[in-house]
This record gives sequence, structure tokens and C-alpha cells, in this order.
Amino acid sequence: MSGVNEIRSTFLNYFAANGHEIVASSPLVPRNDPTLMFTNAGMVPFKNVFTGVEKRPYSRAVSAQKCVRAGGKHNDLDNVGYTARHHTFFEMLGNFSFGDYFKENAIELAWKLITKEYGLPEKKLLVTVFSEDDEAAMLWKKIAGLSDDKIIRIPTSDNFWTMGDTGPCGPCSEIFYDHGDHIAGGPPGSPDQDGDRFIEIWNLVFMQYDQTGPDQRLLLPRPSIDTGMGLERISAVLQGTHDNYATDLMRALIEAVANATGVDPDGPQSVSHRVIADHLRASAFLVADGVLPSNEGRGYVVRRIMRRAMRHAQLLGSRDPLMWRLVPALVRQMGQAYPELVRAESLITETLHLEEKRFRKTLERGLTILDSESSNLNAGDQLSGEVAFTLYDTYGFPLDLTQDALRPRSIAVDLQGFDAAMTRQRQLARAAWSGSGEAATETLWFGLKDRLGATEFLGYEVGAAEGVVSALIHEGNEVTSLKAGDEGLLLVNQTPFYGESGGQVGDTGHILAPGLKAEVLGTSKKLSDLFIHRIRMVEGELVVGAAVELVVDNERHRAIRSNHSATHLLHEALREILGDHVAQKGSLVAPDRLRFDFSHPTPISANELRQIEDLANKFVLRNEPVETRLMAVDEAIETGARALFGEKYGDEVRVVTMGTRPEAGGKVFSVELCGGTHVARTGDIGLIRIVSEGAVASGVRRLEAMTGEVARRHLIEESQLLHGLADLLRTPVNETGPRLEALIEERRKLERDLTETRKKLALGGNSGAEEPVLEVGGTRLLARAVAGIETKDLKSLADDAKKRVGSGVVAIIGVAEDGKAGIVVGVTDDVSDRFDAVALVRIGAEKLGGKGGGGRRDLAQAGGPNADKAQEALDAIAAAIAGN
Repeated sequence: MSGVNEIRSTFLNYFAANGHEIVASSPLVPRNDPTLMFTNAGMVPFKNVFTGVEKRPYSRAVSAQKCVRAGGKHNDLDNVGYTARHHTFFEMLGNFSFGDYFKENAIELAWKLITKEYGLPEKKLLVTVFSEDDEAAMLWKKIAGLSDDKIIRIPTSDNFWTMGDTGPCGPCSEIFYDHGDHIAGGPPGSPDQDGDRFIEIWNLVFMQYDQTGPDQRLLLPRPSIDTGMGLERISAVLQGTHDNYATDLMRALIEAVANATGVDPDGPQSVSHRVIADHLRASAFLVADGVLPSNEGRGYVVRRIMRRAMRHAQLLGSRDPLMWRLVPALVRQMGQAYPELVRAESLITETLHLEEKRFRKTLERGLTILDSESSNLNAGDQLSGEVAFTLYDTYGFPLDLTQDALRPRSIAVDLQGFDAAMTRQRQLARAAWSGSGEAATETLWFGLKDRLGATEFLGYEVGAAEGVVSALIHEGNEVTSLKAGDEGLLLVNQTPFYGESGGQVGDTGHILAPGLKAEVLGTSKKLSDLFIHRIRMVEGELVVGAAVELVVDNERHRAIRSNHSATHLLHEALREILGDHVAQKGSLVAPDRLRFDFSHPTPISANELRQIEDLANKFVLRNEPVETRLMAVDEAIETGARALFGEKYGDEVRVVTMGTRPEAGGKVFSVELCGGTHVARTGDIGLIRIVSEGAVASGVRRLEAMTGEVARRHLIEESQLLHGLADLLRTPVNETGPRLEALIEERRKLERDLTETRKKLALGGNSGAEEPVLEVGGTRLLARAVAGIETKDLKSLADDAKKRVGSGVVAIIGVAEDGKAGIVVGVTDDVSDRFDAVALVRIGAEKLGGKGGGGRRDLAQAGGPNADKAQEALDAIAAAIAGN
């Protein structure tokens, strides 16, 4: 048995043949333990099973679990490359019993696998047991036939495992392999135990107690088994070496580095080869599991791993980015066992390429400054903390890289000075902040950000996760707890809840724990990466430090994702139909609708709207993947990605692409910079329906649309209205348009006829006889009040009346149902030199309670609120004519 892949599959198949369920590796970002930065042991995915919180359909399991130890308590980063067995990424083989078998079966299964399946010689093996675990010692004698000198009792906590201060715990039994006396080192428990001769290859944990207090343990009703065997270690043993980096898998990666750089992998720079090989695995698997390089949290750790490897690539003389060219070698070695590597190969390659291109500029500049500032320092000296901070703050040169570069010269960094400079910088940032109307609460976020760091956002991958409560705010003040009925703000170390930004509304959902429930009313972001959950406590008490489950309202978020992806398709469709001048000026992405404002000078026709909607839906129906990549912002824009209005971008951006055009050689339809969440495939949008379009400002128009189920219901409602209309018209649905046009034209004709009839009646009286014309001061006057005539028709009525009078003045008051009145005065041309219609209409309007009036000398109009004064108005006009 020679290959690492064969060793892994033999382990899994052996336990599967013994009734164990093969469980695929969980992601490197643990979803069930918010206290962990990364999955660092094989039992992490089963933690809730061991505690009884989670039930699974099997009681025996076996796995090869991906693990990373590069931050927090388990941080092996600085040792990687310098020792034979330290790694940032490793695989943990393990078999598990959840209340099924216990010590005897666990020992028997382990011994048979090692000696029979793997074929290790028994004389090379020895074990340790917890000093008080007589049962385990007896079982090793019985099953393996080991003598007392091969069973070493360890009295320390090294051989007693605990999950925490309370909870499941139990003694351990470790299996060691003796590489031989030609290698320095003594057996476990001896003064020379740290040597390389005796290597622990497997740890069996006998989980048999429940720690209820500092000095109190109770027997578990269903004792369990948790084991862990590092694949790299057992592979080294089986391949006859004490060096993990000499195994076939690691050697293949090291050879790939050597081929790419032309540097001897076993020469003076062997450490650099080992660092690159190890860090390549960690970087690739973290990116495949959704961890992208950033300046905070998990993203900072992966950036640190990447840049440490890239620094060693530079030491090997590589002039161009190297790491991305090694990805195919890694996929060849591990892609079959871990298909996520194959799926994410392009993302891994792009991310490494981008990171190294950017980092090389930082590296060259930083190393030049560092060499200058440290030229007069000797071994044992310290680099000034101020210099280290300037490298970090001004030139983007991380502190850990400064330390790593100085390490070969045995020069340290003044960390206290670095921290002091960092504190001063933060104080200046606070002082420069200008507030936004909520100064007291807003200032609070600076202190929380300094103390807690950024919130880790998990929502690109999951809709539910566990988190630890890091802070609670009530009425603007930080508090230690919130009780049922309270409303407040919640911060956690990691969250799947999207914080409102870029036009996309924040998520809602629930916070859950035993005896506790809170409703998340909304989520926002402060200081760019501090996620604030606005909550209302439903039951129980929420306290700082508590572990809680955060569950996003999935249906609501699914609708938001659909609407967000639809905006991208509609944006590009608008540009194609209307022109390249279209640019987004604002947006709202909500669960029930989307809207965005865009530059365009004229109204959009119904035909253009139909074309826009059809084009966007064409890509929905193609159901193609929506892809997200990480790129430098300048590079992304150079490739044609569009930046969205109102979105703030850092040096790195998420580039969202969707839709391809076979007729254009496979060109991508939509490419935009976007930090929001999106559907996995365009078909998930379901349907895009534009419901309105109009102007909101000069040169800016607004389009509103619906997607998915909301759009479907909207169309159903429109269809029901249409069918209801067809029933009223007593015509088929497809004939409602012509039928309505005919009815409207018929109504217009009737209205015209009615207006003419009313005019005749108004001038001729109810009998139809012509209205008598009065003689006032020698001038003919037709004056009367009429009802049923619209104000807009009074002028035409006055023109008709002038024709009837022949020579003289007409004054007509239209009385409305609401008690108001309109008045028109007309003067024939032959007397217009004696009478002014504007002056006369103003006299009448004053009696009606109105003011002013306007028009021409021959025809003027006015109005007033007092229709009951109509006769007084007409009499006043007659008096004015008589006195003229």
C-alpha cells in the first residue's frame, strides 16, 4: 500500500465493511460550532450528535475530514515548513460510535486495521492510556497481546479529552509507531518524548463521562467513541519515512513547485518548497469552501497563508505569480476524493492569481523599506513598532509578514509599539468621523469594531448557522442581556443574515437556542463589515457569550435573491434596447418587488418595454449558472464589469456574471460588480414581469418589476380582471380591445351630442324657443344662468350666443352641482370699442365671490364659489352696460 489516496480509501472502506456510514467531509467553516474559526478536528461535524442535540439515522460513522489549524488556539502556521509534521491543512481519518460500541470494539477495530489492513509490524507499535483507565490497559493486553512495557500510563490531561468546562469527556488511548533507534527521541512520557522516533499515529477517545462541574463527573448513559488519525502521519509511516513531506501526495506538489521554479526541492531552499506545497492545499480548500482573502476574520487567515507561500515563491526566484499555476497539480492529486476542488478550480486559480499579482507589488515595496529600516539591526534586536505600523498602514505590508521576513536574522518586532500606533490611528479615525444624525449610537460602533472585529458573513453559502453573541444594545446603550418583550440590537461573531446595502434590503428571521427565541426584524451594516441584527425577544433571556442558532427567513431571502439577479438582467436588457447611455442611478431589491432608477431622457414605449422584458426572460428560461468571482476592482472594470450605483468597493470585488450568448461567440450577457446575494441559476428567478415605468427626475426614469411567485400571482390577477371585463362586455377575451374601442368611441359621440343638445336648451329654454334678448342702454344683451353645462363648454356656448345676438354682449353663468359657478362674457366685434369683456367678467365674478378673470377684449372667463349669486352677477353686468 503506497499511495495516500489508497490509504484514505482503505480506511473508509474498512469501517464501512464493519457497519459504519461513510460521511463526506464537512466544510472547513464549521456550521455547528461558532466558537471555532475553522474545522480543526474530525469530530467537529459530529459535536451536536455527541451532545444529543442532533439525531442522525446511523450510530456508527467514518470520515476523512478536511481540517485547518492556522489561527486561534490551534495555530501551526509559523512551524510549517520547518518541521516534518506541521501543516496548516491536513486530513483527519476517524471512526465514531454514537452510543453503539465502546472501548473493546474500538480497540479491536483499530488494532486489526493497523496490523492487518495496513500491515504495520506489531513490534513497532506501543500505546498510551490514561493512568486511571485500567479497563483500557487490560483490553490492549487482551486484544493486541501488548506487554506492560508497551502500555504506557499517562497521568496528565494529554490522555484525558474534554469538550469544554462541562459536557462529554473521557480518557484517551494513543497509538504510537517506533521509527527506530537511528532517529533521536524517547517514548511518550519520557524526557525525550518530543523527538521524532516515536510518532503518535492514532488517538482513541473513550467518551464515557458528563462533566457537570469542576470536580463532578457522571457516567454517560450511552458512552461513545471518537477517534482521530492524521492521514499525513499514517501515510509517512506506511511509506517508510518519518517526514510527512516525503509522502507521495506532498512530494508530487513539491515536485510541481520545483518544475515551475527550477530550484532543487532538496537543496538549501527546501523549506520554501514545503511551505508552498502545504499552503497551496490550505488556500485551495478554503477558497473552495467559500473563504476568500480579506483583511478580517477567516479571510485574513487565508490571505496570511497565501501571502506566506507567495513570499517563499519570491525567495525561490519566481518572477511571476506562481501559486495559481500549481492548482492543476493539486486537483490531480486530490480532486477525486474532494470533488469541490474540481468544481471550484477556476475560482481558486483566479483568486490565487489576483492575490499574488497584488501582493508582489506590496512585497517589493515593503521589503525595500524593511531592508532600509533594519539594515543597522543585529540578531536579538527589535524593529521599531512605528516602522512596522507604517509598513502595515501606509504600504499594506502585514505585521506577520514583517515578522516572517526578519525571522532568519533573529530580529523581532516591538509589538507594544505597533499596538500603540494602531490605537492612535483608530482614535484619529473616530475624531475625523462626522456623524449622521445618530451620533451617540453611531460612535458606539467604533468601540465595538475595535473590540470585536468584523462580523464574518456566511450568507453566500448558507441560510442558517451558529454564532456567539458578542454584544447587545438596548436604547443606545450596551447591555449584558435582553429579556422577553425587549427590543434591541444584536452582534454575533458570524452570521448568515445579509446586512442592508447596495439596494438589497436586510434579512429577517429568527435567533434560537434552548428555551430562547427572538425575531430578527432587520439586518444592517455599520462601518462596512459590522452586521447589526434588530431583534425582538419572544421568549427566554439572551445573554452575551451565548451560542445561538441564526436562521434566515429562507422564503423571503429566496425572493430577494431572485429580484436582485433580475435587476442585473434587466439592467443589461435596458442598455441593449435603449442604448449604452443607460446607467443605474439607484435601486431597491425587496422580497416583493424590485425597482431601479436609470438615466434615459424620454419615456419608454410599450413596444420597448416588451422587448426589454422578453430579452431578460430569455436568459431566465435558459437556466444557466450564475457565477461569482473575486477580482481586483480595476481589473474587473477593465474586463467590462459594470459597477452599481451606491455600492462601495474596496481593492477586491465580487464579480457576478449571468447569461451567455451563443450567437456572439459565448459572450457573457451581464457582468457586474456586486456584493449582494444571487440565485444559483437564472432559472431560479422563475419569471420577470415589468409592472411600471415612469419619470422620477429630469433625465432619470424608474422601472419596477416583480419576479417568481409574486410575478405569477400578479399575472393571475391581471388575467382575472381581463376575463371579468370580457364577461361584462359579453365578448371573447381576445376581442375585448376592439370592443372597448368601439364603446369608447360611441360614448364620445353621445357626449358630443349631449353637449350640443344642452347648449341649445341653455340658449333656447326648456321649450326650445329662442331666448329673448334684452335692450340695455341701447345695447343688446343676452344674460342667463344655465345648469348642466361643463365649464370647458361655456366659451363655445358664448360664441354661439354672440351669433344669435348679432350685435351686443352675452353673459352666461354655468351653475355646477357643488355650488360653484363659472362665468363667460362675450362682446361682438362691432361694440368691442365700447365694452371690454375682461372688465365685465370681473364685475360678475366679484358678485360670485371670485376674484379676477382673464381673456381677451371680446371673450373672457372667470369663476366663483357662490353659484346662488348668479342673478346678482348678471344684474351687475347689465348695470355696467347701462351706465356705460
